[in-house]
Amino acid sequence: MGAVSHIPPLALTMGEPAGIGGEIALRAWAQHESGTPAFFVIDDVARLAALAAAFGIACPVAAIATPAEAVAVFARALPVLKPTTALAEPVVLGRPNGANASAVIGAIDQAVALAKAGAAGGIVTNPIHKAGLQSVGFAFPGHTEYLGHLAGGVPTVMMLAIEGLRVVPVTVHLALKDVPAALHSETILQCARITARALAQDFGIAQPRLAVAALNPHAGEQGNMGGEEATIIAPAIAQLRAEGIHATGPSPADTLFHTAARAQYDAALCMYHDQALIPLKTLDFARGVNITLGLPFVRTSPDHGTAFDIAARGAADPSSLLAALRLAGEVAHRRMHTQAA
Repeated sequence: MGAVSHIPPLALTMGEPAGIGGEIALRAWAQHESGTPAFFVIDDVARLAALAAAFGIACPVAAIATPAEAVAVFARALPVLKPTTALAEPVVLGRPNGANASAVIGAIDQAVALAKAGAAGGIVTNPIHKAGLQSVGFAFPGHTEYLGHLAGGVPTVMMLAIEGLRVVPVTVHLALKDVPAALHSETILQCARITARALAQDFGIAQPRLAVAALNPHAGEQGNMGGEEATIIAPAIAQLRAEGIHATGPSPADTLFHTAARAQYDAALCMYHDQALIPLKTLDFARGVNITLGLPFVRTSPDHGTAFDIAARGAADPSSLLAALRLAGEVAHRRMHTQAA
């Protein structure tokens, strides 16, 4: 497996059990290649074995007692670690059950604890059903915020990555009408600083280049289409430059993502969710990876949801999960190499 073979195995969380998480975990093992780092799943071994049989996936599963066993087992089977919080009720694919929410959250907690202890090289999270978790008291918008909480309340940034493009939404899960009020120079600064630091630490880019998108069409057209560029975004860019961070913009979003433009930066900071995700998913819908920046441990995730509509069909594509596993392995190896030096 090359360089990533020297890191501890990655912990893959259960995710929403009624979704495609179990299926793509099985398919990821069945389709893994030499560059895929060893990983284990925190899930119910009998449930995964039944899924493999039902969908005809050539993936034997094997229970492990500790993450340390995963590397040896990985060569012949998908290693499965028993969750500390068991599923409360049987899973019906495509039908989320709030009774199992504690097991979903528990698998995240367990993975983070293993990563903090050094037993896991990093964590990869299968998709969760946010509304289902929130209906039983989960007080976070999603994985990114919850992981920041588990890490001690550190500020986090969501980056989406494919080959040739990394994007960071400054505001994330907000209604579009609420974005202007939520946008502040300090928010952009914090996001940019974390991004620049992560590009250096986790991606090995010595002098990161950030492109900062405008909020309004034509970058506000000198105030005729909005003033946020002049009053909020440009001052933040000026401060970043004063701190020695290479930042350009504010750039009209419609000119920021063509081939020649993408060659000029290492990450694009976008002002709202779809401004970042539409170009990324248009360029490579199947292999997007979500990586959380700012954490003391490595975390990636496939860039898709639970896919309840296809969960019972056995037709899920593991490409995004495989990409998330590879990226987590690369970042974990880079961090380990940097710390050793």
